[in-house]
Amino acid sequence: MTKRLASPRAASLATVAREAGVSVATVSRIVNGKTGRASVQTIARVNAAVVELGYQPNHVGRALRRRESRVVAMLAPNLDNPAMAAIAVSTEAALRAAGYVMILCDTHDRADLQDEYLRAMRSQFVQGYVLVSAVKSAALSDALARGEAIVFVSRRNPDGGGAYVGIDNRGAGADAADHLLARGIEDLAVIYPAQGSSSTAERVDGFIERLVARGVPTERIAQASAPGLSHLQVGYDAARALVDGAGGTWPRGLLCVSDLMAYGAYRLATEQGVAIPSECLVVGIDANPLNAWIAPWLTSVHIPYRDFGAKVVEQLSSLWSGTVPDDCLLPHSLDS
Repeated sequence: MTKRLASPRAASLATVAREAGVSVATVSRIVNGKTGRASVQTIARVNAAVVELGYQPNHVGRALRRRESRVVAMLAPNLDNPAMAAIAVSTEAALRAAGYVMILCDTHDRADLQDEYLRAMRSQFVQGYVLVSAVKSAALSDALARGEAIVFVSRRNPDGGGAYVGIDNRGAGADAADHLLARGIEDLAVIYPAQGSSSTAERVDGFIERLVARGVPTERIAQASAPGLSHLQVGYDAARALVDGAGGTWPRGLLCVSDLMAYGAYRLATEQGVAIPSECLVVGIDANPLNAWIAPWLTSVHIPYRDFGAKVVEQLSSLWSGTVPDDCLLPHSLDS
């Protein structure tokens, strides 16, 4: 084979085929890793021609022709929330290790933005979607009806069914109840966002169901919620509604369905001169790594966000192979 310098732009499957003395189809199979039908000598000639000519496979062009890509879109709300950022970091790393590129979009928990991103990503021929804390929306329902590969994370599919990665949220709420009862606290309350979701509803239900099962009357379990998308503000406002509804008295034990809500409740307690945790033991859910630095007063249910990414990729792989996988529930623990 004559050694020469060639422009990578000039190299094509046809020029590689001529150089190696094989068909274009043979070159296409070999450069795409399908070498089973080729002899060792043929593979060596093709690979040598690829190097000599500087051939670069046009993955983008092939993806466009097949209406597919190595790109996965993640749609998540409120990326200033450390939990959302942790899920994004874990998933991006796992996808990158599997040979995919991730596009990250912040939906701000709005159905219209979620739809806008879903339609935009479809026009880019993304191969799959990771929806973190999805909300019900028209484009989502359409995507599900088309059978597109979608994995739901933290919050279940608002249309029901589908691939899911998260924790046992009812179990997390129940563990919080057990933790408070084990410390002899029976004056208990829970606060949560008024804009409900499957995850927050399951945490609240698990908390209340466990307390009732262990003999705490339902009427003695105080509840309060507040509107808004910022869990910091929701925690502050819901705690105020809770305390105002109790005539200014704080409960001895309080479950906040996220650590950010616990931060908001703590702000109100500080303003009112209530000592946390001696006067009110607060339990959150997330176990934000920042807790050790800024919230040593907080007990929190640990969610293994760093392990989410690998499970998301497994769920996507199942969907790409035509299988709807079972829910993937990762183990949680309560850090005290």
